[in-house]
Amino acid sequence: MEKKERKDALRQYQRYLKLQKGFTANTLDAYMRDVQKLLVYLKGEQKDPLEVTIDDLEHFSASLHDLGIAASSQARILCGVRSFYRFLLLDGWIENDPAELLEAPKQGEHLPEFLTTAEVDQLEAAIDLSKAEGHRNRAIIEVLFSCGLRVSELVNLPMSNLYLDEGYIRVTGKGRKERLVPISPRAVKELNLWFAVRCHMKIKPGNEDYVFLNRCGARLTRTMILIMIKRTAEEAGIKKTISPHTLRHSFATALLEGGADLRAIQAMLGHESIGTTEIYTHIDTTTLREEILQHHPRNIASQRD
Repeated sequence: MEKKERKDALRQYQRYLKLQKGFTANTLDAYMRDVQKLLVYLKGEQKDPLEVTIDDLEHFSASLHDLGIAASSQARILCGVRSFYRFLLLDGWIENDPAELLEAPKQGEHLPEFLTTAEVDQLEAAIDLSKAEGHRNRAIIEVLFSCGLRVSELVNLPMSNLYLDEGYIRVTGKGRKERLVPISPRAVKELNLWFAVRCHMKIKPGNEDYVFLNRCGARLTRTMILIMIKRTAEEAGIKKTISPHTLRHSFATALLEGGADLRAIQAMLGHESIGTTEIYTHIDTTTLREEILQHHPRNIASQRD
């Protein structure tokens, strides 16, 4: 592939991700970075991206491992590579997809940290409500926990998408797909306390419809929320390593333990695949063992003997 052709292919791929797949700017950038990693590797191997074989791609995959890249990150990069070659096939650049059989590295079971409801209460109790941002921070934590939002969905949440009297919010997720998510009375209460502060703020033009604002009246960033949650966890004496995503996982965990159907959790989280939802679910092995010992007929019979 000539340099000009490579640029044309990349430009068309970027357009495809943006217009047809509906990816957000952050997701689009991540996919393009994954392709660039492959192109840099192939240039070093003097391989034409349009003429690679599955062996070439497997060698690329092995090189990621050799660089010490985590299995989860390797899997993400290879997902981007498969996406790129699917596009090249659909757009007529290639006749066969060399990445069709490219497998992601096997990953060990990884269960993200989660907080119990008591720990979320502990987190919120550590917030100093005498500070200007106190009610805002409590509302952020409660909405993340009660609605299971991604932090990107939270920072972009507009006032016009709140239907608090009806008990719902409308969320725009990945691929600009919208979903209705129930919001708890507790979260509504915390939001209203924040709005009592927010209505007195001088808001920067263009930011009037964002729910959560910084002290300067502009939309919050994901980094600001990450720093706030980590700092609050430290002040609350919570030793777990947490982030805004921890509250999303805690939301899914609480629903599962409360008996919610996995498909319902999938809809609430905005996952396209049920397999993705399963990453957020787990059962405590100690609790599971106790349940089996107490309720399985074989164990009940042995207790009678």
